Amino acid sequence: MELNCENEVYEIDGKRFPCCTSITMGYIGGKWKMVILYHLKDGARRYNALKKAMPLVTERTLSLQLKALEEDGIISRKVYVEKPPMKVEYQLTDFGEGLIPLLNEIAKWGMKTAVKKAKVVSLT
Repeated sequence: MELNCENEVYEIDGKRFPCCTSITMGYIGGKWKMVILYHLKDGARRYNALKKAMPLVTERTLSLQLKALEEDGIISRKVYVEKPPMKVEYQLTDFGEGLIPLLNEIAKWGMKTAVKKAKVVSLT
C-alpha cells in the first residue's frame, strides 16, 4: 500500500488526518509526549521517576499526557496493589515500541541542534 498526502484523508478511531505525517503527530505531537516516550524507551518507569526526570512538566500535564498515550495504545499502565502506597508503572506497548527508532533520531537531531544553538541554564 503506497501512502501519500495528496487528495486522501485517513481515518483512525473516528479522527481524520490529511496525511501520514499528521497521523504520527496526532499520536505523539505536543510538548511532552515525546519526552515521556523517550524516558520509557528503555523500560518501565513509575510516575514519580517520570516527574523527576521532567522537572518542568506540571503534575496535571504529565497525568493528562500519560492518560492520552495510554488511550492511544502507545503506553500501558500497570497497577501493583501492595502495601500502601500503591505502585503504578508505565511502559511502552508493542505498538509504542515501534516509535523507538523515531525517538532516537529525534533525540540525535535535538542534540546536534543543542550543540549548535543552545546554552545550558540552571533550574534553580
